[in-house]
Amino acid sequence: MELVLTSPEATRALGERLAHLLQAGDLVLVHGELGAGKTTLTQGIGAGLGVRGHVASPTFIIARTHRATGDRPGLVHVDAYRLRSLDELEALDLDTSLDASVTVVEWGQGLAEVLSEDRLEVSITRPHGGLTDVAGLVDDGARQVRVVAHGPRWRGVDLEVLRGDS
Repeated sequence: MELVLTSPEATRALGERLAHLLQAGDLVLVHGELGAGKTTLTQGIGAGLGVRGHVASPTFIIARTHRATGDRPGLVHVDAYRLRSLDELEALDLDTSLDASVTVVEWGQGLAEVLSEDRLEVSITRPHGGLTDVAGLVDDGARQVRVVAHGPRWRGVDLEVLRGDS
C-alpha cells in the first residue's frame, strides 16, 4: 500500500489509524531518512494506543517504554540508528516485551527483521522540492509512505483503512 501525506499532522493521523490495527506482539519497522517523519508516525501510534507520556525519539537512550492508559497494549519505541550488529539489538532484550507490547523500531531495516516474521514495514520518503528549512534542505512537506505486511498475522488484514482521508 502506498500513500502520500502532505503534513506532519497527516503523518500523525496515519499513525493513529495504524494503532487501531495493532495488538500486543506486533512489530512495526519504520524506515526513512533523517526528518522523514518516523517519530511523528510513532507519536500517532502512541496516541492511538493511548499511551502515557510524550513519545519522543529515543535516539540517545535507544529504547523507551510507554505504558498504556487503557486496555490497549503499551508501546516500546526503539531507535536502532546507533546499533551496528544483531548482538547489540539482542542486548536490548526486546523479545521479553514483544508479546506484551507494540514494538516500533526506527532505523531497523536490515537488522530488526529477525525479531518477528510477522511485522509491518513502513517506509517514509521525503521528496525534495519546494520549501527550504533552517538547515538549507529543500522540503515541501509531502511524504510518500509505503506499508508492507509480512507474515501470517497480517493475512486478511485490510490495510486500506490506513488511507483515511489523508
